[in-house]
Amino acid sequence: MIGTTYDLKSISLFCRSLSTLLESGVSLRRSIDIVAGKIRSPSLKASLETMRQAVNEGDELTVAMKKEKKRFPQLTIDMISVGEQTGELPEILKGLADHYDNLIRMRRNFITAIAWPAFQLFAAIMIIALVIYIFGWIADQGKGEMVDLLGLGLKGTSGAITWLTMTLGTIGGLFIAYQFVQRTFAAKRFLDEFLIKIPVLGTCMQSFAIARFSWAFHLTQQTGMPMEQSLTASMKATGNGAFLDATDLVCRAVREGETVTQALTATGLFTREFMEIVAVAEESGTVPEQLHRLSPRFEEQARRSLTALATVFGWLIWACVAMFIIFFIFRIVLNYIGLIESYT
Repeated sequence: MIGTTYDLKSISLFCRSLSTLLESGVSLRRSIDIVAGKIRSPSLKASLETMRQAVNEGDELTVAMKKEKKRFPQLTIDMISVGEQTGELPEILKGLADHYDNLIRMRRNFITAIAWPAFQLFAAIMIIALVIYIFGWIADQGKGEMVDLLGLGLKGTSGAITWLTMTLGTIGGLFIAYQFVQRTFAAKRFLDEFLIKIPVLGTCMQSFAIARFSWAFHLTQQTGMPMEQSLTASMKATGNGAFLDATDLVCRAVREGETVTQALTATGLFTREFMEIVAVAEESGTVPEQLHRLSPRFEEQARRSLTALATVFGWLIWACVAMFIIFFIFRIVLNYIGLIESYT
C-alpha cells in the first residue's frame, strides 16, 4: 500500500488551501505563492516556487506539477489534471485534501496498533543477540565452554553480529524490496494481484481500492467527464496494481456497449455488495450520487479492514516472539541437560 514516501500532511494542506483560494477567485499563481508560505517542508516549498514560476510562464498546474512529480503522489497529479480539464479544480482539490487527511488518520491508527508488538519483537531479537554475546564473553574469560545457543554455530561477538544481520537485515531487505516493487508497474501489478488473494490483507487492500474508486468516480462524473476517461481515472485512483491492470478490460467492455456494472463485474475485483449497489444505481441513472452517498460507508469498511489487519499483524508478531522464547528455553534446557550428562 506504500510506495514513495510523501509528506501527506503538507500535501493535504497544499490541496485544501489552494482549493479555498481558487474558489475565492484568487489567481492560480498568487494562490501557489500564498500556499508556499504555509508549507513547512523545505523541499515542497522549493517545488511550489518552481511550480509558481512555471505557471507564471503559461504552464498549466498539471504540467508544472509533473516537473516536480517526486514531491507529489501520482494520484494528485492525475486528479488535478481532471480538475483542469473539467473546470472543477477547487472541488477536486478539496476531495484530495479529505482523502489524504483520511489516509493520515488510518496510517496513524495502524502504526499505533502494531507499535507495541513490533517493539517486543525488536526487544526479543536484541536480547537474543545479547545472550549470544554474553555466552561468548564467559567462554573468553575461561569460565566455561562457549555455548551455541541457536544451534547454528553463532557464538560470541561475531555470532551476535551475524544474528542481528540475519534478522534485522532480512526485515530491512524485505522493506526495501517492497519499496522497489511499488515503483515498478509490472512488479506492483503482480504483487498486488497476489496480495489481494490473501485473507485479511486482501480484504483490506480491496476495501481501500473500492473506497478510492468510489470517491474518484463520483468526482469525475460530477465534472461531466466522459465515461471511459472517468473509469480510467477512477481505476488509477485505487493505487492498486490489480485494479490498474484491469483498466483496459473495463474500458474495452464499455466501448463494446456493456454497462458499467457488467464491465466492473468482469474484473472480479469488486465485492458483490458493491456491484449490487452499482447495478441498482445504474438502472436509475444515479451511480455517482449513490457512490457519493455511500462513500463514508466504504471508507468505514476500509478502516475496519485496516484495524483487522493491524490486529492480525500484532498477533503474528506476538506469535514470533513466543516462538523465539519457547525455542530458546528448550535450547538452554537441552544444553544444560547435556552439560550435566557430560559430568556423569
